[in-house]
Order: sequence, then structure tokens, then C-alpha cells
Amino acid sequence: MNVSVMVYFRTDLLAASICALLALASPSVSAAGAILVYGDSIGAGYGLSEEQAVWVRLLEERIAEQGLSYQVINESVSGETTTGGLARFALVFERHQPDIVVLELGGNDALRGFSVHAMRENLLAMTRHAQDGGARVVIAGMKVPPNYGPRYSRDFESVFVDVAQATGSLLVPFLLEGIATDASLMQSDGIHPAASAQPMIMQLVWEVLAPMLQTQSRSR
Repeated sequence: MNVSVMVYFRTDLLAASICALLALASPSVSAAGAILVYGDSIGAGYGLSEEQAVWVRLLEERIAEQGLSYQVINESVSGETTTGGLARFALVFERHQPDIVVLELGGNDALRGFSVHAMRENLLAMTRHAQDGGARVVIAGMKVPPNYGPRYSRDFESVFVDVAQATGSLLVPFLLEGIATDASLMQSDGIHPAASAQPMIMQLVWEVLAPMLQTQSRSR
């Protein structure tokens, strides 16, 4: 080996050694986790303008303020039922591979008079699919107006509790708690929350989600 080759070889070896030492010395940075919000018009921000922040965006801002490395992905679709949600869930889950899923579906099933039993099975299927994929799930509960009748109302509301208990998921008991009965916080249709209600919805979700985020962040 001539002198010039030896010098090149040693220089190249020294550079590789320095890079290896720097890599060992540098702290490892965990990849950001993903939170998938999978809902209907309440998650999609029906009736709100671009300038009016939907609760999902406020959640993303809160997470950033807390210094937690999670990306929030909103796959909510206005008018979505649990049947429609289940039909596309596997594809959406595979695309994003989230760490956490906030499942906010069921309200449109009631509006269409769909079977409570079918709704329960659909929510169970989505929750278990997410868990099998390594994600934790938060179930967002919903209620229906009194005119649906006491039996349907009771059965509908119990679905969210049953699914959460059966799968060990976390539960937001009622996503519109303190909102649905206040006309000033609802849009004129009486179904969708107004812009002024979005921070309240975010806070209800945050109170359930925050302990999970902090625990998972510490475990990384």
C-alpha cells in the first residue's frame, strides 16, 4: 500500500470513528407518537369556519404546550355512522398506525334510528382492531334527546360504557357534557356544538387523555 493510500485509509477510518463516537454521545430522540381522532361531524367541525378552531385542533395545541411529542391526526367525517366507520377503519389505522385512538362515533346511528346492538358490535370491532394493532383507545360517549324515549336513551348511552369496560378502554362519559343543554353553546340546529363550545369539548377529552399521554411519554 503506497503512502497516499495509507493516508486516505487512515483519514477515512478516523472520520468513521468520530461519527460513531458522536452517535453514542448524542441523546436518542423518540419518534413522535400519533393520536388518531376518528369521529363524525363533532370531530370534523361541522358548521365552523376555517378561522374557528375545532376541539381537535385545540387538543393538538394543548399537547404542544405541554411539550408532549404527539401528532394529532383527524380522520373525522361528517355524517359518519359506526357502520361506515368500521368499513374504513382498518385502512385508516394501517395508514397512520396510531398509538392512541379517540373513537367518537355513534351519534349518527341514533339520528338514523339504527340498532343499538349493531352500534355496540361496530364500536367493539374498531376498538379491538386498534388494540390488536398496539393502540390504546378512548371512547367518547354520547347521549340522545329525551324524545327518543327512556328505553332507547338508556340502551344507547350504556353502549359506550359497555364497550369501554369490555375492552379496558378509557371513557369520556359524555362528549357534550354541560354543552348540549345550553342553547348558547349549540348551533341553530340544536345538534352541533358552536365555536364557543370547542374549548369545553377539548377539556373533557384532555382530562381523560392527559394521564395516558404523560405515562406513555415517560415510558419511551
